[in-house]
Amino acid sequence: MSEKQKTLRKEYIFEGKGLHSGARVRMKVAPAPEDSGIRFLREDIGSDAVIEAVADYVTVTQRGTTLEKGEVKVSTIEHLLSALSGLGVDNALVTLDSQEAPILDGSALPYVRAIVPDGLAEQDAPVRYLEVDREVRYRDEKTGSEIVITPAGEFSVDLTIDFNSHVLGVQRLHYDKGVDYASEIAPCRTFVFFHELEFLFKNNLIKGGDLENAIVIVERPVPEEDLARMASLFNVDKVDRLPEGYLDNVRLHFPDECARHKMLDLIGDFSLVGRRIKGHVVAGKSGHKINTTVAGILRDEFLKNRQ
Repeated sequence: MSEKQKTLRKEYIFEGKGLHSGARVRMKVAPAPEDSGIRFLREDIGSDAVIEAVADYVTVTQRGTTLEKGEVKVSTIEHLLSALSGLGVDNALVTLDSQEAPILDGSALPYVRAIVPDGLAEQDAPVRYLEVDREVRYRDEKTGSEIVITPAGEFSVDLTIDFNSHVLGVQRLHYDKGVDYASEIAPCRTFVFFHELEFLFKNNLIKGGDLENAIVIVERPVPEEDLARMASLFNVDKVDRLPEGYLDNVRLHFPDECARHKMLDLIGDFSLVGRRIKGHVVAGKSGHKINTTVAGILRDEFLKNRQ
């Protein structure tokens, strides 16, 4: 007997600020009909301002995933998409009153905590799969990132992160249906290196970032002159001396929380295939750009060319 598609049992409201815009946003995640997939509605634009969550519409992948279709644009959607995919939601309508989804605590946990107690509603239609029946390999020569997908009866991932970091080291993680997404992946927060912050601020990003929604990694002791510059960016009088490690002595949820967050991102970005995937993914140094590029390749080679 084939597995049935699933949607939410009720509507959920999430409010907060966008990670990059800093703007307040109200987001509603609601049930949707079978075979409709995940769709976003920008109610601030109009009742028909809808964009489908598929890789065809990816436009920006710097520090998040952005979709754009005509005047309809939604950004930093990967954590919500990851939660929906990780929990097995096939169909949902996401309504926003602004462009950027709320960052909340920088993970997918707030979504999981809301949805899991109610369970999901089974629908009549069978689950639609994209079945990988030959090897797909993509490498970004500039970054050294690589993703290889091979045929398999279910979705699984072997992921490696390596930022040449003394703090993080090399972290490896495996994910398959035997891993509990809600407890093992969803709580893991986004992260940034301290030495990247000035560049991000100056490029009009992370206006809504703070220690409540991100892990900040200090790769090396920070010189006094850099601390003074960062204090001005944060609009505070002083940033104290920072030794190597994690800013503000943050307590990690897992020793490899950063690898787990990269897995969270990959699950969200790969949901832009628009179907559940049967295939084994090996990802090295993955990020939003290569994730969404490969999701687009899968759509082109295994869906569009076979319709």
